[in-house]
Amino acid sequence: MDDCSGFSRHTGQHFHSAEPEPKRTSRHFQHPATQPFTAGQRSTTTLLYGGLTLKHEQLLKACLENLGYRCEHLPTPNLASLQTGKEYSNNGQCNPTYFTVGNLVKYLQQLQEAGQSRQQIIDNYVFLTAGSCGPCRFGMYEAEYNNALQNAGFSGFRVLLFQQTEGYEAGQLEAGLQTNFDFYLSIIHSVLLGDLLNEVGYQIRPYERESGATDRALEQCADILYRAIRNRHDEPEPGRWMAVLGSIPLLGQLLNTRRKLNHFLSSPHIISALEQCRNILSCIEVDRIQVKPVVQITGEFWAQLAEGDGNFNMFRFLEGEGAEVHISPVSTWLLYVFWGIKEGYRDRFGLKGNRNPLRHLYRMAAITLGEKLFLRTYARLGKALGDTIKEPVSLEKLEQLGHRHYHSRITGGEGHLEVAKSIHAVQHHECHMILSLKPFGCMPSTQSDGVMAQVVSDYPEMIFLPIETAGEGEINAHSRVQMALGEARRRAVAEFDTALQATGGDLEAIRAYLNQNPQMNTALYKTLNGSQLAGSAANFITQIATRMEQQS
Repeated sequence: MDDCSGFSRHTGQHFHSAEPEPKRTSRHFQHPATQPFTAGQRSTTTLLYGGLTLKHEQLLKACLENLGYRCEHLPTPNLASLQTGKEYSNNGQCNPTYFTVGNLVKYLQQLQEAGQSRQQIIDNYVFLTAGSCGPCRFGMYEAEYNNALQNAGFSGFRVLLFQQTEGYEAGQLEAGLQTNFDFYLSIIHSVLLGDLLNEVGYQIRPYERESGATDRALEQCADILYRAIRNRHDEPEPGRWMAVLGSIPLLGQLLNTRRKLNHFLSSPHIISALEQCRNILSCIEVDRIQVKPVVQITGEFWAQLAEGDGNFNMFRFLEGEGAEVHISPVSTWLLYVFWGIKEGYRDRFGLKGNRNPLRHLYRMAAITLGEKLFLRTYARLGKALGDTIKEPVSLEKLEQLGHRHYHSRITGGEGHLEVAKSIHAVQHHECHMILSLKPFGCMPSTQSDGVMAQVVSDYPEMIFLPIETAGEGEINAHSRVQMALGEARRRAVAEFDTALQATGGDLEAIRAYLNQNPQMNTALYKTLNGSQLAGSAANFITQIATRMEQQS
């Protein structure tokens, strides 16, 4: 038998076997080296940031400037930001990635168009953002920022990251950005005050008699708070006895933490500024006898918070369609972080290396103290602004409500909160409809949607609508919301009619009573909720009828 090796039957030609390929060596990925941000660059370097609401970002600017930083918040992302993000980022990313990454690249390109060179931009600007090692694309945000910046010609631009759960990357931030206790208090401070301004705005705007009055008042309030925070004085030195107690290691740390929190978040000049804001908001005239469906917003963190094209301008659209919008404050997410830390301590206690009961008690006491002071400060600041803001729902209560449907140890996004908040809203008659906003393909929100199918089955009275905010689907999304909103509106009208009949059915008498008591037509008049009615108008006429009966 002939040896046919090296012979092609198709060509009739001999060939030589290819030489073996050289052995390939694997190289581990290394984070690209970037220029460090040092303390000496602080006076010439501008911190850029974004991703929250406009009110939050305005107040965060004041906090950072008070700490001695130069900073600017990025403009609200728009569709041009989305397209820029898609141009320079990897395929298959979620909506917030494209919007936020594209927004940064677009801003830097505008700086270049205004006359700055790329090297000047790289040297004189840094971007500060949150990061996480969570199970969704959020864990890759920093890599996407660096990838898009390199593709856009800004290789070497610094992206500074402070983690949700792991503090910050000290090797990158060095001394340029002091992520100490005061820094995190600044962030918490801006979140608290931004939440208050946003919530009071959504309470008043649907019922204002003069269109635009609420937005104009909120702009004045934001300016007052900006100046108060930016010009905040240093905290006073502790007294003699506090200094003595402060020398005790564990007790001193707790007392120092409490003193800083009380001064920073509840200082008199902030209370005075909020009282000025309250006086401005009190001048807005409202008509609360307008029947409006209440829509509770849930979903993925960024999509349920965004103002603009990132969620199809959904909040303004809903208000334009005659709805009252309830957004979830950022404070709830911060409390979720507190809760997660405590649960982690509980889970790990007793394991190898975690059997020190004193250390466990100290950790639990410290995080519980921080949580209690946070809630106390939220209530105090809210009272100064008019006392119309509800306190955040207890995270322990939300765990009890949601755990049966969605395991509370499953992390990513807001975990079990979307399910738990939806159940709480239905059980306590807080809304007529729940609208869940999330990016296309968001893994945590997709899991929640699957669970919500069972929740809706268990609570058939719930109107639940999930919307995926892909950048090009605004018309379809608005159409779906309009259809669900029609049913919510019918429920709101039926609820109002039932409440009116229970009060005697004389709407004209109620209007006459309001004309005789004009203080009840002001924006910050507090309507007591507890009548098992979701609508503001139904609750309002129930309260007015009770007062009329008591005075008759």
